Amino acid sequence: MDSMYEILMGLPLFNGVSRERISEVVGRAPFHFLKYLEGERVIERGEPCTHIKFVISGSVRSTVTSSNGRFQVSQTLEAPNVIAPEFLFGRNTTYPAEVVAMEPAGIMQISKNDYVDILNADKVFLFNFLNTLSVNAQKAIDGVLAVAAGSLEERIAFWIIALTQRGGTDVKLIGRQRDLYSLFGVQRTSFISTLESMRERGIIEYDQHEIRVKSRRKLLAMLSTDNE
Repeated sequence: MDSMYEILMGLPLFNGVSRERISEVVGRAPFHFLKYLEGERVIERGEPCTHIKFVISGSVRSTVTSSNGRFQVSQTLEAPNVIAPEFLFGRNTTYPAEVVAMEPAGIMQISKNDYVDILNADKVFLFNFLNTLSVNAQKAIDGVLAVAAGSLEERIAFWIIALTQRGGTDVKLIGRQRDLYSLFGVQRTSFISTLESMRERGIIEYDQHEIRVKSRRKLLAMLSTDNE
């Protein structure tokens, strides 16, 4: 079984940090380890984001639901991964998604204050976190341009990319087709034609109730960005 140091070194926000430096951090900062059984709720939508949470074993399912309940975007986050790190700071510090364990899962969490101390302790930690925030900000700009002037494919790609994370797998946009084509402001025929084109190119599969993403990378490429 991987040692705790190896697990930490595999987490995205700890990339590039030496084993010795991680050992120093572990010795000073209180890390909390939680276990969840399959089907247990890890995070409730709207819950205050007071800790940064890492998936260190197993996997969780994160689901964002529209305010009217008409559509959802869901994704699986497998270990090692971090859950919604951009909501630790800023104006809105509540989780936008419900997160449920897909299987027995281990979560490591660090309080906001302790994580700030870690960021201040080493520039590599700080760089990793700032890079994550910058990636999300740039993704939003690409998305706004797609919504303003892009094709329907680009608009669909933006919605899915904006509501999922880089490490997300088994991504689904769930909702009735009538609600979805109304959301994008197009006729049903145009919506189905676009979905069919994306299906033929191996990007998605779809039915009456959901769009299943086969290649998130190809969706990202539609937004004219090289890296997320």
